[in-house]
Amino acid sequence: MCRNIRQLHNFEPPASSAEVHDAALQYVRKISGSTRPSRANQEAFDEAVEAIAQATTQLLEHLTTSAPPKDREVERAKARARARRDTHFAAPA
Repeated sequence: MCRNIRQLHNFEPPASSAEVHDAALQYVRKISGSTRPSRANQEAFDEAVEAIAQATTQLLEHLTTSAPPKDREVERAKARARARRDTHFAAPA
């Protein structure tokens, strides 16, 4: 699950609130061990996602770097190339 969490810092345009929420949701899913909480745990699950999204937003707002912003399309292309390479060298099942 956590491999779906993507780097959010230093992109142009900056990470959207939806991207931050999705990362928080993935984190809470991983920590809780559940992709869909029970009704009894739904409120706690939702509160955790919101708190982590707020903390992530605050962190991103305060991080600084001297590196130039990354291009999302270039980074996606690199990730696709890595996935193809990793699949190519994977051991047969």
